[in-house]
Amino acid sequence: QVQLVESGGGLVQAGDSLRLSCGASGRAFSHYTMGWFRQAPGKERESVAALSSIDGVTYYADSVKGRFTISRINAKNTVYLQMNNLKPEDTAVYYCAARTNPIATMRASGYDYWGQGTQVTVSS
Repeated sequence: QVQLVESGGGLVQAGDSLRLSCGASGRAFSHYTMGWFRQAPGKERESVAALSSIDGVTYYADSVKGRFTISRINAKNTVYLQMNNLKPEDTAVYYCAARTNPIATMRASGYDYWGQGTQVTVSS
């Protein structure tokens, strides 16, 4: 089992950058495929990015391609989401998630463990 804790959210202006971090407790972090999701008020949770545990394959939502980058440092049990050129529509609570299946997926239902979320607010 793994526990996830997100950090790095905050209030920024449009065009700014933020880096979210997700620290994981437990063993064998390197074996988990990781994902980032977000949920804006009144909207359903949506996928943002995913990173496979075995081959480094990444997936991104079309809305963030070219602006967001998911990465991990296994030695630090941490996955990151670098967010550049932020837009007001990126405002949401961001969640990281982990799954034991090594194949990356953008489906929320495919993840076994979730963090509590961190708020990102982008002002125009």
